[in-house]
Amino acid sequence: MKIQPFAAVRPNREDAALVASVPYDVVDTAEARALAAGNPKSFLHVSRPEIDLPDGTDCSSPEAYAQARKALDKLIADGVLVRDSEPKFYAYRQTMGSHSQTGIVATFDTQDYLAGVLKQHEKTRKDKEDDRTRHIETLSAHTGPAFLTYRDDKAIDLVVADACRREPLYDFVAPDGIGHTVWEIASGSSCTADELQELFARIPVAYIADGHHRSAAASRYAKEHGFEGESRWFLAVAFPAGQLKILAYNRLVADLNGLSPYEFMSRISENFTIGQKGSRNCRMYFNGSWTDLSWDIPAGADVVSSLDVSYLQDKLLAPVLGIGDPRTDKRISFMGGIRGDAALAAKVDSGEAAVAFAMEPVTVEEMMAIADAGAIMPPKSTWFEPKLRSGLFVHTV
Repeated sequence: MKIQPFAAVRPNREDAALVASVPYDVVDTAEARALAAGNPKSFLHVSRPEIDLPDGTDCSSPEAYAQARKALDKLIADGVLVRDSEPKFYAYRQTMGSHSQTGIVATFDTQDYLAGVLKQHEKTRKDKEDDRTRHIETLSAHTGPAFLTYRDDKAIDLVVADACRREPLYDFVAPDGIGHTVWEIASGSSCTADELQELFARIPVAYIADGHHRSAAASRYAKEHGFEGESRWFLAVAFPAGQLKILAYNRLVADLNGLSPYEFMSRISENFTIGQKGSRNCRMYFNGSWTDLSWDIPAGADVVSSLDVSYLQDKLLAPVLGIGDPRTDKRISFMGGIRGDAALAAKVDSGEAAVAFAMEPVTVEEMMAIADAGAIMPPKSTWFEPKLRSGLFVHTV
């Protein structure tokens, strides 16, 4: 696997906490506007530029991309963002409660992505790839890092540990309570850039945990520009797999597909044990209460069909509730596990959904096994937390 240091465009120390923002794809326009209100330094002005345009502006319109470029240029012109004088690597730690994870910030090779060295576990949608590609093209920059993981390597761990003993560039707690700390891996450290590149060259594969559309768009942009110069490389943070935390990605269905409550429960009992835990489980919120559903994985099931989300889809969502394609069916919606059971129950109690399913999290090993097999996970199977903040690093191309 190939990595390269880069001359980052990044916040000055005093403004880092004001600039850093949640990723563009975890908030809608209204949420982004509320988060950025009163803060002209928020990177949401770049990543969700429609918040500074008239209500109803399409976030994929030419006006929105032009506004994103305008916002980025202003942050640079005002000195909020500054460019490093030389290419560097960074260590980036996130802390959420008792959990912390520390990764290497670098640029990664789009040709590794195309060759399958950077492995995928999700399908991408062309419209979302188009959006990210236009964003890169208009801004001449990668503005949000992809989230990669690799199997733990003690030599790389030692490099990161050495960097983290030094004075951090940034150290702040975001409004959501998650801590973000960044260190340079530069001259004077125990490992030179060349040595770090050699360590990563020994890593045979890495996995895209989050940012499939950003990675795909970066590769499209690189191909269109002949893989020349910085166009070949894209921004990412790579974490050792042993440090990652995957939360559940839960399901809500709008109606019972014409079934009465009795018929619905009767159909469920054909493939699930209701009211008790078993070797595999999820919990269902229906008619004002939570109920356990359990099942056994059929003998000979492959790595994808063995997933809880696959079994639920194949044995309940499709045959009972009529959800044929969860990627496109408007009757199903998804909620990250970080929001908790109460948020699922509130959707059902309010009538926005008829039933909710709280899933068990997929493990990192399951995700990597599926990618290694060249298979694709069902949509909305993994919710990685904490999320990488946007705006701490910009890679210009």
